[in-house]
Amino acid sequence: MSSPPRSRVLSLLATLVLAIAGTVALSTPALAAGSLRAAFALSGNVGTYTVTNAGSATVTGWAITFEVPAGVTASTGENDTVSQSGTSVTVTPAYYINSLGAGRSTYPYSPTVRFTSAVTPTQCRIDDGNCDGSAETPPSAPTNLRATVKTTKTVTLTWNAAGAGSLPVVGYEVYNGTTLVASPTDTTATITGLTPNTAYSFSVLAKDRKNNKSANSAPLSVTTNNPSDDTQAPTAPGSLRATGVDAGSISLAWTASTDNTGVVAYDVYRGTTLAMTVTGTSAKVSGLSPSTQYSFAVRARDGFDNTSAASNTVTASTADIVSGYAKVAYFVQWGIYGRQYFVRNLQTSGAAAKLTHLLYAFENVDPKNLTCLSGVTKGTTADPEDPNQGDGAGDAEADYGRGFAAGQSVDGVGDTGFEPLRGNLNQVKKLKKLNPNLKVLVSLGGWTYSKYFSDLAATDASRKKFVSSCIDTWIKGNLVSAGGAGGPGSGAGVFDGIDIDWEWPGAEGHPGNHFSANDKNNLTALLAEFRTQLDAYGATTGKRYQLTAFTPADPAKVAAGWDVTKVFNSLDIANVQGYDFHGSGSDNSWEPNRTGHQANLFADPADPYSFHFSVESAIKAYTDAGVNPRKLTVGLAFYGRGWQGVTDGAKHGAWQAANGAAPGQFAEEAGTRGYANLVSSVPGCTVFHDTVAVASYCYTGNQWWTFDDTWSIGQKTAWIKSKGLLGAMAWEMSGDPGSLLTAVDTGLRN
Repeated sequence: MSSPPRSRVLSLLATLVLAIAGTVALSTPALAAGSLRAAFALSGNVGTYTVTNAGSATVTGWAITFEVPAGVTASTGENDTVSQSGTSVTVTPAYYINSLGAGRSTYPYSPTVRFTSAVTPTQCRIDDGNCDGSAETPPSAPTNLRATVKTTKTVTLTWNAAGAGSLPVVGYEVYNGTTLVASPTDTTATITGLTPNTAYSFSVLAKDRKNNKSANSAPLSVTTNNPSDDTQAPTAPGSLRATGVDAGSISLAWTASTDNTGVVAYDVYRGTTLAMTVTGTSAKVSGLSPSTQYSFAVRARDGFDNTSAASNTVTASTADIVSGYAKVAYFVQWGIYGRQYFVRNLQTSGAAAKLTHLLYAFENVDPKNLTCLSGVTKGTTADPEDPNQGDGAGDAEADYGRGFAAGQSVDGVGDTGFEPLRGNLNQVKKLKKLNPNLKVLVSLGGWTYSKYFSDLAATDASRKKFVSSCIDTWIKGNLVSAGGAGGPGSGAGVFDGIDIDWEWPGAEGHPGNHFSANDKNNLTALLAEFRTQLDAYGATTGKRYQLTAFTPADPAKVAAGWDVTKVFNSLDIANVQGYDFHGSGSDNSWEPNRTGHQANLFADPADPYSFHFSVESAIKAYTDAGVNPRKLTVGLAFYGRGWQGVTDGAKHGAWQAANGAAPGQFAEEAGTRGYANLVSSVPGCTVFHDTVAVASYCYTGNQWWTFDDTWSIGQKTAWIKSKGLLGAMAWEMSGDPGSLLTAVDTGLRN
C-alpha cells in the first residue's frame, strides 16, 4: 500500500530544501496559532509569500488563506497548490516545504500565486494567526438593533450585520441585561419565555471563529404586551394548500387571517407537532422524508398571543428520492489493490452513467473518541474471527493520499503528488463532474467496522458528537492531514450524503461487536440526529444531503434492531440485504457442510434449513410493517459464494452435502469470488437456473457456486417493478464484467 515513487528530481529537491530548513522531526506537533509569518511581494501579476517560522519548534501542515477582490482569479504558481472559492483563496504548500523548522524560511522555494490582475490580497492568515503576526482584530459591534415582532411572551430582534475583523463573523450573542439568552448565526433572534407586560433591555455582540468578540450594540428597551389589552383572536387562515413538493420538503400557502390589532405570526403544524413559525402567508416545511405523506394545518397569532382556530387540513406527499428507479452500487475502497478496480473503471465501462447512487465503502469509527475516523492507514488483522480485527483500521492512503497515474485517472490526468486531495476521493470528484446526476455517499461501518456503533449511539451527547464529526470529516471535507494530503476543506464536495452500515443493532455481527437491547431505540435516535444535522448544514449550502442505510434480510434482526415505524422518518433509502442467505465462510465457520442459495427471490421448497430465506420474505418484513415500497431497494450479489466436495444430487449440487469453502478469488477469501472472476477462473462450472426459487448457480462436479447473473437480475427487476419498489442495490462493482449492471439498467428502465 505504499505511494507511487516520486521522480529522482523531486527527491533531490526535497533533500535540498530539508537541508536548508535544518533537521526536521516530522512528528513534532505544530505550535499554537501565530508561529508562522508570511511576507507578501508582488511582481507583475505574480505574488510570492515568503514564510518564516518565528517560533521554537517545527510547524507541519500549514496553509495560507486570504481574500481577493471580486472578479480576480488566483491560480497555482510554484511550490504550492492554489484553490479558490468565491473571493477566498487557499495556498497549500508543496510537500517539500510542508514542514518548516524553527527559525527557518521557505526561501528560495517560497509559494507563489498567479493573479488575473495585479492585486494585494487582504485578510491574510497562516498557522491560524495573522500573516504579519499582529494581534487579531475583533468584529465591529452590530448596529440598528430593533424589535420586529412583539407579543406577551416573545420578542423578535433584528440588527445590521457586524463588520469582520481578522476573521469572518460566525455568530452573535444576544443578552437580556447581562444574561445570555440566544446565540444565533444570523442577524435575527426570537427571545421566548418572557413575562407579559414587562420591560427588558437587550443588546447583541458579534464573535468570530476564535471567539474574539465585538463590543455590545447600543441597548434596546422593549416592553412585552399586556394580554388584558386585547382578548380577540384572529380569524382562521383560509384555503391552506400545497404549492410544491420535492423529496425533502413541502411548500404551503394560505390566505391571510384578520385581527383587530394585527396578525404577527402563523404557526404551521405537521399533524399535532409545531413544525415552524412564519410571519407571511407561505412556508416551506423541510426536514421531511421522501415518499411520505404528511398532514398540515395553520393557526394565526396576534401580538397578544391570541390564537386562531386551525385552518383546513391539507395532506400532501413528498416526492420520491429518484424519478423512476434507483440503481445503487458499492465501490470498495480496497478494490484498487488486488482487484485492480479503480474509480476510472466506473467511467470507462459506462457504469457511472447507469447508476443513480454510488456508495463508497467503508469508513471506520475511532474506538477511543467514538468519532468518524480519517487520516490513518492501518490494516485489519489477518484473523477474520479476531474481535479486535478492525480497531483503528483505515486507509487514508487509498482514500486521499495515493497519487494515480494518467492511465488510472477518470479524466486521463494523473496526480502530481502535491494535491491536498488525491486517491479515490479525488477520482470520485472527477467522476461526479462527468456524471452530474450521480449521488455519492460515504458508507460507515460494514461487517468489520461496526464494533462501536452501539457505544456511539448510546446517549444523546455521544450521538451528537459522532454525527457532528462525520459531517465535519466527510461532508465538509475536513480530512485529517496524512502523508502530505488532507487538511481543512480538502474533501469538500466529494460526498452527497451518508450511508449507515451497522451490522447489526441489537444482534450479533462480527465477533466482538458490541450490541445492546437499547440499540433499537438508539438507532432511531442516531438516524434522526443525522437527519437533523445534515439538514442544518444543508441550509447553509443550499443542498439536501441524503441518508441511506443497509438493512437486514433476517426478520429477527429487523425486529431486534430496526423500529421500521420510525426510522423511515429519517431515512431516504433502505438497501435491503438480498444476498448472503447461505455461505461457507472463509474460515468454514458459517455453513461449511451444506450448499444453499445465497440470493433466491422466492423460498425454495427443497430448502432443508429451518428458516427459508428469500428476497420476498426480506422485503415482506418491511412492507408488512407499513413501510412505503418506494423507500426500499433489493440487494443483488455481483459475486459468488462457493463450496467444494459437493455431490451432485437432484439439483446439480443445490442443498447438498459439502466439504467446506471452495478456493476463493484471493487466498484470504475462501468461498468468495467476484462474478467476473468466477466465470473466467472456475473451469467447467455449468450454469443452472432454478425457475421456482429464481436462483442462479453453477456446478463443476466438485465445486458449487451461488450468485446473481443476467437471468436472475432480469427476473428480480421485473419483480421489483411489480411490487412498486424503489430499485436495486449491488454489492459490489469490481465483480461486474459489465453485463450485470447493464441487466439492472435494462430491467429498471421506465
